[in-house]
Amino acid sequence: MTVVPLPSLESAQRRTQRLALAGVIAGVALAATKLIAGLLGHSYALVADAIESLTDIAASVIVWSGLRYAARDPDESHPYGHGRAEALAALAVSLMICAAGIAVGIQAFREILRPHLTPAWWTLLVLALVILVKEVLFRAVRRAADDSGSPAARADAWHHRSDAITSVAAALGITIALVGGPGYESADDWAALLASLVIIFNGVVLLVGPINELMDRQEPALIRNAHDIALGVEGVQLVEKVRSRRTGMSVWLDMHVWVAGDLPVRDAHLIAHAVKDAIRSTIPEVRDVLVHIEPTPDERRREGL
Repeated sequence: MTVVPLPSLESAQRRTQRLALAGVIAGVALAATKLIAGLLGHSYALVADAIESLTDIAASVIVWSGLRYAARDPDESHPYGHGRAEALAALAVSLMICAAGIAVGIQAFREILRPHLTPAWWTLLVLALVILVKEVLFRAVRRAADDSGSPAARADAWHHRSDAITSVAAALGITIALVGGPGYESADDWAALLASLVIIFNGVVLLVGPINELMDRQEPALIRNAHDIALGVEGVQLVEKVRSRRTGMSVWLDMHVWVAGDLPVRDAHLIAHAVKDAIRSTIPEVRDVLVHIEPTPDERRREGL
């Protein structure tokens, strides 16, 4: 898991919001361009690509809204913060990717059975522009997602990549139709059908992340790191029952820390704070650590606990 300094984490959060908004603007422009070009250029693959782009717009709006809501500070009603809004946004986007893939596949199959004109050559120029813009957006959003650990931004990034994939498939199909001539008019429809399968696959893969977060799946690497940091704090004799809970870009930890049983309460309390401070300073994505102090195992057995 990537660990970044706290200021960089906050900066990445703002950057993901800006990129999500940029995705909305780019999505509107590209969807309109592809739809017009597809209709005028007799290419259903391009029309299908435009349909997929429409989901990009909705997805980016959802991600942008989710990121803004998730950035709110914890309050009395949400003591663990609002980070789960990101997981919900990522889940919605993943389902939208699957739905878009299914819709494109169904319509592509219908177009294969329906004779139509050969696509116009200039539609390839439109697709080249789309592929370039979407790949740039994918790389930018993915970097922001890696820096911040945002599942919503990660889903949004792959949504841009899915759009680029459909555009590549459309370009391939149109090229085959143009080179093959009469009898190859449906090549771009077959390309759209193939692209739909790729889109559905990506959507299913992206479902795993937000589902894991909503189900509080543990993060073994982070837990091991926190365990080792706590064990290195002076006065700590044993660490166990380390559990994590991710809420968007932040993580909350619970752990049991064993100390000498004859320590005064004040000293044990100071050790607990030292553990918390050590973990938070080393792993900035950890928002808080709940430390439960226990006497050492031998003393627990002697006391009958």
